[in-house]
Amino acid sequence: MNPFKASFRTQYLLGFLACTGLLAYAFYLQLYQHLEPCPLCIFQRVAFFALGLVFLAGALHGPKKAGGRRSYGVLALLASLAGIAVAGNHVRLQHLPPDQVPACGPGLDYMLDAMPIAGVIRKVMTGSGECAAVDWSFLGLAMPAWSLICFIVLAVWAAYAAFRRR
Repeated sequence: MNPFKASFRTQYLLGFLACTGLLAYAFYLQLYQHLEPCPLCIFQRVAFFALGLVFLAGALHGPKKAGGRRSYGVLALLASLAGIAVAGNHVRLQHLPPDQVPACGPGLDYMLDAMPIAGVIRKVMTGSGECAAVDWSFLGLAMPAWSLICFIVLAVWAAYAAFRRR
């Protein structure tokens, strides 16, 4: 079976499975390899979760009309763009010179208790020292770089499935 010629439903199911696999691996690293996620990592997980939900909804619904497929495509692109923004910012932080890395701030749990959500998002996106640390890499790329690549690939996949002529 050629996944590029598969139905919209199958293509979005594959997107959902990819998001599920990525999240499962992140939780494996956290729970069994004891790699604690920084706040930006958690925001990337939220974006993968949101993207996975869009893929799942699209797969379950399987709209026959182009307008319905395009609606899921737009939602998937929005979730992907949010993930691209967070992962891109994380990659930027990891490539700052050591003297320019922001100081470590309060934990995400504390910020969620003490600040409104808009303030938490603003604070997390400025980053902290813990977000600049590289604890894991594969083929010379740290996890945020791989997340960025995955968000881009999944965005292209969602757009291809949603906007191609059938």
